[in-house]
Amino acid sequence: MNELTLTAIRIGLLALLWFFVFAVVGVLRGDLYGAKTGGGRASRASSRERGAKTPRAVKKGPTHVAVIEGAMRGTTLPLTESGVLLGRNPECSLVLSDDFASGRHARIYPEADGWYLDDLGSTNGTYIGAERIGEHVHVDAGTRIRIGRTVLELRK
Repeated sequence: MNELTLTAIRIGLLALLWFFVFAVVGVLRGDLYGAKTGGGRASRASSRERGAKTPRAVKKGPTHVAVIEGAMRGTTLPLTESGVLLGRNPECSLVLSDDFASGRHARIYPEADGWYLDDLGSTNGTYIGAERIGEHVHVDAGTRIRIGRTVLELRK
């Protein structure tokens, strides 16, 4: 092989290595700081639609969430009509000190027929009992939610 071909291969491998490094950094950033929501026109429109569906008061069901297992055992937080964001980021309503929780891990929010839970694309998942949940799962008082080593319970 001539020297030009070897130089081209070296540059290609270097570019591939840098691509891998940036991909790893992007995944870590997303896990630590939460996924980008995109502030575009479409996201504002979809948030307005969600806002139209969300009632201003939920009459029945749980009133607060309590940490019953984990490092923050004994902590309680009232459920608000704007919902509760759970995760390790300081912007969350309940900041979890759990290494297995994502930055923006899960969300509890009201709708007309009660409270719902969404996993926000977390790395390690959100569980009710032994079942890993996804989006729009109905929860009632007494429901136990596991995020990493932290167990939360919805209470009246």
